[in-house]
This record gives sequence, C-alpha cells and structure tokens, in this order.
Amino acid sequence: MNEQPINEQPTNDLDFEGWACPLPLRNQPTVVLGHGGGGTMSADLIEQLFLPAFGGAADAGLGDAAVLPRPNGRLAISTDTFVVKPMFFPGGSIGDLAVNGTVNDLAMVGARPLYLSTAFILAEGTPMADVGAVATALGKAAERAGVHLVTGDTKVVDHHSGDGVYINTTGVGVVPDGVDIRPDRARPGDVVLISGAIGEHGVAVMSVRDGIDFDTPVRSDTAPLHELVAEMIATGADIHVLRDPTRGGVSATINELARAADIGIGLLDRALPIPEEVRDACGLLGLDPLEVANEGKLLAIVPADDADRVLAAMRRHPLGRQACIIGQCTTDHPQVVTLRTGLGATRVLTPPIGEQLPRIC
Repeated sequence: MNEQPINEQPTNDLDFEGWACPLPLRNQPTVVLGHGGGGTMSADLIEQLFLPAFGGAADAGLGDAAVLPRPNGRLAISTDTFVVKPMFFPGGSIGDLAVNGTVNDLAMVGARPLYLSTAFILAEGTPMADVGAVATALGKAAERAGVHLVTGDTKVVDHHSGDGVYINTTGVGVVPDGVDIRPDRARPGDVVLISGAIGEHGVAVMSVRDGIDFDTPVRSDTAPLHELVAEMIATGADIHVLRDPTRGGVSATINELARAADIGIGLLDRALPIPEEVRDACGLLGLDPLEVANEGKLLAIVPADDADRVLAAMRRHPLGRQACIIGQCTTDHPQVVTLRTGLGATRVLTPPIGEQLPRIC
C-alpha cells in the first residue's frame, strides 16, 4: 500500500505573490489562455510554478529536448496520458498517478526507470492553486521513485475543450542483461501471482467522484513498483510475465495475457485478495471488483519451480506483503480464462466490454 497521506491535496508552498511581470499573471488566480502562449506568462508559469514544485526531481532548465547519458543495457520507453477525474482522491492525485503509472509500465518489462518527460494540458479557468498542488505531487512522486524530470511542455485549452489538468508522461529506463519479460512467454504449468489487494484505486476515485460515503474509506493503491520488481528479479527466477492491472482491472489484463501466449489460465476465486470494503462498495455500485482499476499492483507469471522464492521476495517488500498465488496456466481452453468458485463450479471470466468507470487514470 502507498503510505503517503490520503484524502489531502499536496501542500502547495509556492509564492504566487512573488511572481514577476506581466502583472496580469500575478493577479490571475486561474489559468488563462496566455499561460500557454509561449511568451512571458508561459515562462513565468514554468519558472515560478512548475520548477519549484518539481523540486529536486527536475533537471535545471527543463527545455524542449534533453541530452542524456547513454545507460548500460537495453533501453525501455513508455508513454501514457492521465485524465483522471477528480484530480485529487483518497490516496493520491493525478500528479503522483502520472509518475507511478509510467514508472510501472517500465517496471513491467523489468526496466529500472531513469527519466521522465512531463507534458501538461491545462484548461482555462483551472485554479492556479490546483495546478501547483498537482505539480508538487508529481515532483515528490518523481523524487520518491528516483527518476529525473528532464523535459516537458505546457499547453492551455479553452474551457470548452477540457476541464482541470491532463498530464502526459514519457519514461525511459534500462533493462538489465538477461531479463526477458513479455506477455507471450507464459507457458502451461506457470503459476500466476498477484502482489496485493484488488480494486482499491477504482473504488477510491468513485467514492469522491459522486460523493459516496463508505463506512470504511477506501484508498487508492497508487505506488511505484520498480523496486518490488527489482527484488523479484534479484531472486534469479526466470520471470516470464509482469503486468499491472490498471484499466479493466484483473479481468482485462489476465485475458490479454491468455490471448498473447495462446494458453488457458485458471484462477481460484477464494485466492483473489479482494478487501471486504472493496467487495461491499462494488456490490453497492453494481461493479465487478475484477474489472476495477488498480494503480499499485502487479500480476506475475513464473515457472512453478520459481514460484515460492518469487513469492517470498514479494512478501518481504512493503508493496508485496499481501502477495499470493491466484492461479495457473494450462493447455486447456487456449485464450480463455476460467474462475473456479468456492462451491467448485467453474465459469468463464470474460474481459469487460467497456470501461466501468470512465476517466479512472
């Protein structure tokens, strides 16, 4: 679980009163089109808001392009865009989500993340304090993940074309020699593991989106997973597949893996770590917990002989304490995922037709 403060907007210590000319910027409490015009207002936005908010994670200058040292190993690159609504939710915000999401995409191929680009799309009328809070959360998340913010961009759209803050991040990492993690490497007999509880992010966002007050608050699980993955790789196990079950949840992700490797996958219902509060919330909202997004969990497919040591390594890490075995790959029913219930019945676990919760990440 992410142990950062929840249900609070990141503290914004930026000194808006100290902003330089032009005068309209200093007196403007919300984003205006001029902030995206490439002139003095744009420069002030970067120099007086984004760079201080990013803190030590930002390379000086943050120009339109970055020249980086060549790392040893194979390069991995991933890009993602984040549009979650609302921007702040229990356990996190769009700022840390933008970092963690891209870091995790790199981690799912075994890469150690090194650099991130950040592109902000701001809607006219967005409170400047909200922009500062999002940028601060992003900077702190980058520092926690140990990645550098090396280049970026800012655009402003009129209030008819968007709302709030959208963020695109592109990440670059390095894959150690000998690591080969990809969906089509899953084999019959492999074991399926998950790093922890299912469905927390989607339920946390939904709870604040519609003002739903659950008896037990649910927090987003947003967190960077690369250090957990590094511990798993360090066991020497031949990890075949890693995936983070984000949009579409476990159901969508496990079905994608079955199709990619042309195998069947059987899951055990009783083994799935679904928290009671998530199960209750999904029952109230008419949602399937297996289709609800996660932002700090991973699925791993490993050879049966390696399962115990990988599981032990996961449980030693704070983000894998609840790790468990949830199923196995099989030659039966290729490209189909089945779920065995507690009563001994088996049903087909189909992928979701669409997204249960729009703008969830």
